[in-house]
This record gives sequence, C-alpha cells and structure tokens, in this order.
Amino acid sequence: MTTAATTSTAGAAEAAGLLRETSLLRFATAGSVDDGKSTLVGRLLHDSKSVLADQLEAVEHASRSRGAAGPDLALLTDGLRAEREQGITIDVAYRYFATPRRRFILADTPGHVQYTRNMVTGASTADLAIILVDARNGVVEQTRRHAAVAALLRVPHVVLAVNKMDLAGYDEAVFASIAEEFTAYAASLGVPEVTAVPISALVGDNVVTPSEHMDWYSGPTVLEHLETVEVDHDPAGDVARFPVQYVIRPQTAEHPDYRGYAGQLASGVLRVGQPVAVLPSGRTSVIEGIDLLGQSVRAAWAPQSVTVRLADDLDVSRGDLIAPADDAPAVSQDVTATVCHLHDTPLRVGQRVLLKHTTRTVKAIVKEIGSRLTLDDLSPHPEPGELVANDIGRVRIRTAEPLPLDPYALSRRTGSFLLIDPADGSTLTAGMSGEAFAGAAGAVRAAGNDAPREDGWDF
Repeated sequence: MTTAATTSTAGAAEAAGLLRETSLLRFATAGSVDDGKSTLVGRLLHDSKSVLADQLEAVEHASRSRGAAGPDLALLTDGLRAEREQGITIDVAYRYFATPRRRFILADTPGHVQYTRNMVTGASTADLAIILVDARNGVVEQTRRHAAVAALLRVPHVVLAVNKMDLAGYDEAVFASIAEEFTAYAASLGVPEVTAVPISALVGDNVVTPSEHMDWYSGPTVLEHLETVEVDHDPAGDVARFPVQYVIRPQTAEHPDYRGYAGQLASGVLRVGQPVAVLPSGRTSVIEGIDLLGQSVRAAWAPQSVTVRLADDLDVSRGDLIAPADDAPAVSQDVTATVCHLHDTPLRVGQRVLLKHTTRTVKAIVKEIGSRLTLDDLSPHPEPGELVANDIGRVRIRTAEPLPLDPYALSRRTGSFLLIDPADGSTLTAGMSGEAFAGAAGAVRAAGNDAPREDGWDF
C-alpha cells in the first residue's frame, strides 16, 4: 500500500532528478535607471510561478502601504530599505529559480551610472546579459556602457529587451529603430549575438507569455529564449588550468611522504600520467595521482576541486599554476589589459597596487594608462592620466613576480585579475588581459623604460 509519505518522497526524488538533468544558465540584467529591470525580474519570477506565497503576500502588503493599486513586482528583488524608498536598485540581487526546462541564477544589477561597477560583478560569470531599454528613450549612454561591459567580459549572448512598449503604443517602428541602433553598436564591440524582444514588464507582454498587443512580433518571449538559448557549460573542453590553493602535507605515520596540491580546476582536464609545468617557475613533472573526495581517480575536469600529486618533489606553493607542459600560458611581469575602474578613488599612473590573479597576489605598479574609452563612438581618449569610477581604459602594469596570465578571450577565469589597494585591501579595478573587444583590438603605445624607483615597487 502506498502511503502519502512514500508518495511525497518519490515525488521529491523525481523532482531532484529532473533538476539534475536540466542545464544551468547564469544571466544578468542591466539597463539605465527606471528602465524597469527589477519589474522585469519580478514579472519573470511571478509569471513563471517561482514566487512563494508568503513572498507575494509581503510584496502585496508593501505595495498597498505605498498606495499602489496592484503588487509592485520590483519589490521582489529590491530588498534593501534604501532601494525601496528611492525606487532604484543599489546592489546586485541574486535570484535562483527553475522551470521544467532549465535552472537559472539571475543577477539583477543596478542601472544608475554610479553603480555600473556592480554590473561588472554580476556579469563576470554570466552566460547571457539582458540589457533593458525604455522604448520612449531609446539607446542612451548608460545602454552603451552596459553593452561595452558585456562585450569586455565576453558575455556570449545578449538580449535587448525594449521595455515599456505599452507606453509607446506598441509601435513596431519604435522597436525596430531601437533594435537596429543597438545591434549595430553591439556588433562594433564584437558581441557575437543579440536577440531583441519587445516587452512590457509591467503588463507582462512577451516576458513569459506572448503579447496580444504585438502580433507583428513572432520571436520568442524572454523566458522562452532563456530556456532554449544554447550555452556551452563545458569548461573541460578548454586548456587545463589548475591554480594551486593549498599544499597538503600531513606528515603522519599513515602518510609520511604525502604531498598534494589542492585547488579547483579553472578549466580543462588533468589526467594521471600527463606531463605538466608548474608556473611561474616553469619546472616540469608528471601527474602521479589525483585525489577527489578521498578517492584516487584517473582524471579530473573543471570545475572539480581536487588534490594533484606530482611525480617529482618540486617547490610548489599557493598561487602557482599547474598546466599542460605542451600548452602552458606565457609568463611575464608586464601586463597589458583593459580594465574597469570600480573605486571612488581614481587609478593613476605610478600608483602602487596589489594584483590578484586566481590564487596568487603580487605587488605591482601602474606604469601606463594608455587610453580611456569614449562610449559614444568607441574612440580611445589617449593618455587620460587617471581612471575614475566606472571608467573603462587600457593600462600597462608591471608586477613584482612573473604571472602566468592567459588572454581573457581564451579564459575568463585565468585571464582576469583584480587590482587591490595595499593600504586597506579594498578592490580598485577589475582587469581583463589582452585585447579589449572581440571586434577591434584596443591600442596601447609601446612601453618605454621608466626610471627605477627606490621604494621597492619598481619591477
């Protein structure tokens, strides 16, 4: 006889199995102030039945207290008190939801220009970015800035959501004009794919269900596109990169000679017997063993966390990178990169910083700020002298120790870094090594020989 408890357990197990079988999509939303990002996210969660009853009840209560006729779905994501009082998004809000076809991790990023830096955080791991545009305003400077950030971070898929179509009379010509302008701009940045969708987040047109007001549009709804877009989640197909996080040396009676290097595979596959190089020293060895959850395995792939044992007794420590001997990244103390400055204090030439790359942190000096990007026409403003908050620019940095830095176009994980204030540990700048955009390489003039400093920061 089947009991209710048995049925419930079986149903939970079946649901868990379905979740394991569905793929995962990480995406971020961005747009200018009052373009309706939080309302879109709230509508997406509400209409996909991803809102709990008590959450919806709390939103309805808060909406009534503010005099709204119906539930303000933006309150589902704007959780900070200041956000609700001002009606703007201040911090990145992460939401997790699922449909029968796919699981989602959503980062709702702020739209105000002073919080553009938060989009860098939200989009840095995104497979897709939804950039909202108010149909009445069209493409504005902040729209171009968000498109540039998405391009710099190599987000492979971009959705242009032309919102508030209800306030633009559901006019097809308005949508077509905005879509054409944005697509041309994104193409100049090297964005590989743009999908434009006309929506009304407030009413619900083309968010989860097709709009009855825009029969001229035959494309997918926002949710349909999110569920069906093809996303490559297989970092195992890339070149192997293994940043060492911790050296395990128990020195016990049971394991007197055990020496393992623990960390998370950033990309690719490592196999027992594979020749590898340890960077930045460049010394080579062979993988003698791989331990995963206390068991020896023959191979490991990203993003597994494992312990690697080498055949030779090399000097390997935290911050070193283990890579295939025949496909290791170049090692250099000179880093040329595109950066997005995040801190309120400007970044200046000659500034002493710490550079954090994977698990390694080294001293560094900003040797040159070659240009600052002008977002209107993507032209470089040469030699700006400094970068202020939200500026995007090209820099050259000299590090105290060599770094095995991949081009960001090859690896978003091992091609990125942070610049940190050595005085208080605050994050100053996010950097992407190599060329700026996929479509057009940023130009940085040849570096000259600077006079040495005597403060220990000239490398």
